[in-house]
Amino acid sequence: MSYLPCVEVENNPGVPVTASVIWLHGLGADGHDFAPLVPELHLPESLSIRFIFPHAPHIPVTVNAGYIMPAWYDILELSLDRKVDEAQLMASAQAVHKLIERELERGVASERIILAGFSQGGAVVYQAGYTFNQPLGGLLVLSSYFATSNSIVINESNKKTPILIQHGTRDPIVAPVLGERAFQFVKNINPDVSYETYTMEHTLCGEQVASIARWLQARLKK
Repeated sequence: MSYLPCVEVENNPGVPVTASVIWLHGLGADGHDFAPLVPELHLPESLSIRFIFPHAPHIPVTVNAGYIMPAWYDILELSLDRKVDEAQLMASAQAVHKLIERELERGVASERIILAGFSQGGAVVYQAGYTFNQPLGGLLVLSSYFATSNSIVINESNKKTPILIQHGTRDPIVAPVLGERAFQFVKNINPDVSYETYTMEHTLCGEQVASIARWLQARLKK
């Protein structure tokens, strides 16, 4: 089976892995983008997590004049609601499913696998997480939007999966209202959702990283 190429980082090298986090980057970046964040999470030695940072394929992006760049799907219009290539987004979600299945084969229980994604990556996380057929440990969505909320068929296995949504109040790329809309959509089907905002643009901040670390520990404690 073929898999997306990935960067892998373990927070506790040499100790058997008991959990996995599959973390998707945003448009134009690659799997190296968030890999340096792992040490900044200051996770305890009691957790041994494999962080997997896949690289998106290089495709033409319509809103960037057809320029070929790493992208999980094409963005056709930069309207507030955005018009995206849903077929490509769903294909990326299927590629994430393969990575989940590989972690299962490596001995990690599905309930100890978390999906995380920034911007475009977050849109794929919504689709991949809510359509996977085994219960996951959680979904972490950063500065993103729910691009497939009108078409998604949610699998019962992940209807109640814990989710943390974070967004910058000054985000000029993905308007904060899109994060709020995603939160309201998720809240209607799953009460186990938290929405956090930070005074920042389309990025991450230290306070946010500390919150992510606490959330990961709460989800993955033994």
